[in-house]
Amino acid sequence: MQKPEGIIVGGGLVGLTLALALHQKGFKCRIYETVPELLPLGVGINLLPHSVQNLAKLGLLDALRKVAIETSSLSYYTEDGKTIWSEARGLAAGYDVPQFSIHRGDFHMILLAAVKERLGEDCLFMDHRFDRYEQDGDGVTAYFTNHDGTQEQQKAHADYLIGADGINSRLRKILYPDEGPPHYSGQMLWRGVTEMAPFKDGKSMFMAGHNDLKLVAYPIRAESAARGKSYINWIAERRIPSDLAGRQADWNAEGLLSEFKFDFDSWDLGWLDINALFDNAISIHKFPMIDRDPIPKWSFDRITLMGDAAHAMYPNGSNGVSQGVLDAMEFVSLLEKGGNITDILTQYEDNRRPHTTRISLANRETGPERVMEMVKDVCTGDCADIHTCIPADQLEEVATAYKKLAGFDKDSLKQAP
Repeated sequence: MQKPEGIIVGGGLVGLTLALALHQKGFKCRIYETVPELLPLGVGINLLPHSVQNLAKLGLLDALRKVAIETSSLSYYTEDGKTIWSEARGLAAGYDVPQFSIHRGDFHMILLAAVKERLGEDCLFMDHRFDRYEQDGDGVTAYFTNHDGTQEQQKAHADYLIGADGINSRLRKILYPDEGPPHYSGQMLWRGVTEMAPFKDGKSMFMAGHNDLKLVAYPIRAESAARGKSYINWIAERRIPSDLAGRQADWNAEGLLSEFKFDFDSWDLGWLDINALFDNAISIHKFPMIDRDPIPKWSFDRITLMGDAAHAMYPNGSNGVSQGVLDAMEFVSLLEKGGNITDILTQYEDNRRPHTTRISLANRETGPERVMEMVKDVCTGDCADIHTCIPADQLEEVATAYKKLAGFDKDSLKQAP
């Protein structure tokens, strides 16, 4: 019996991961990407152990190690440098695989190179903007235009279609035409990268402040570390209540120091020069923190959604990309077992949608970063030890609960197939 072939709409992180997973199990697919050329865009992301475990199965662990930082710890601080909560991460925490901090563009290029090497360049169709689809009992046909929408491109036919086309998914808009723009959190993000002297051990990630004013930073490039430096990805986050729902997440929107820097003037972490971090930025991008409301259905006969197209979530918990990787691996696992493709797509949704919905809603409540809100709510700021205000076991309970919810606590990973 001939194996089902698929169309992947979107050549981003999830679409390319899915293509590699399909190829590894002997399934053919074609990838259709809107832009004429894939470039190493974006800023830092985190790949948590549950996604790294699966990326290792795809033979990508060595490539990731060459370019990424193996995160050693995650810590939360007050704005004057008091430790709220700190924990080991990745190998340092006893996991079998690392947690990686990596530039999104570096990860994208690793995936792209692997797809071209293993599947061949003829599986990837650039300048193909997904326009619409038709399906019947024999398969699904996808129609495309060029990037500008000025001319039709060659249509494609396959057994199923996966929409992995991001938070502004064209397929999702077709399925839910009245949904409207993404949901604005009330927080604006200024994201930058700065090469400077390492902080802590050069492999640490931290978050400081609270939900109204927050600083996040972590190193993301091994090449910089090899020269004794840190290529630091940082996020300055400030609450700006306004009607920004129509604004799209745009990595190319320039951010200005004058828009946020002075909000951090009184901060003193003690081990990081915040002014140097901001002033020496190589680039700064500005965009609102947005997500989408969970939807009641992903799969419609021979089509389904995946990654941000299905469950775009706030970055609280650093979990969005990792959940997209898990989507891809779950679908291929079910496909390998065989059966009717529509039943497989339904089962994929049943296995993943409730889980990602819970995570998305937890992230709206700040996810594991809730420990910072807990301190803000009860601590007067004049105590020498935060744990005199909130016992450490209460903070640990929050951190552990999120790991279990997201599926990267050590017990869950040991039970994973």
